[in-house]
Amino acid sequence: MKASTYMKNAALVAIASLGVTACGADMDDLDTYINEIKARQGGRIDPLPEITPYEVFTYIADAEGFRSPFTPDTPQTAGLPGGGTSPDPDRIREHLESFSLDTMRMVGTLDFGENTYGLVQTSDGLIHRVLPGNYLGQNDGRVIDITDSKINLIEIISDGIGGYVERDAAVGLSD
Repeated sequence: MKASTYMKNAALVAIASLGVTACGADMDDLDTYINEIKARQGGRIDPLPEITPYEVFTYIADAEGFRSPFTPDTPQTAGLPGGGTSPDPDRIREHLESFSLDTMRMVGTLDFGENTYGLVQTSDGLIHRVLPGNYLGQNDGRVIDITDSKINLIEIISDGIGGYVERDAAVGLSD
């Protein structure tokens, strides 16, 4: 074996033995702390809360005073054949109906002759004029009123059970 290899091996053994002896340092403070913790009085543990059993409900089809779970809470006439609100499938869609209502913002009004136009900026940055009767948004939102601070709409949205309901909406003037 060469002397340099012997020296390297001897240095490694010395470093390893120093590392192992460092792990065996005085641990009296740790032993003292553990003994203090073990000497403490044990606390009282609160009892577990009482679990109430699940109450089973048996549905009887002709139970007096209970409504059927398969019918709506309130009578709905929306979307039913022969009446109610529904979108017109034959109506030609306007350009502003391709934008979501929350991506539009009102930037002002324009009085031109006897008409007051609402100025709406879309997400593509263009500004459009609207009048009552125009449509905005993707839920058949028809403009019903234009004020200096907002454009009021009525939207027709699905009620979730096959019909439609009308909902008020507005596009407000932005700063």
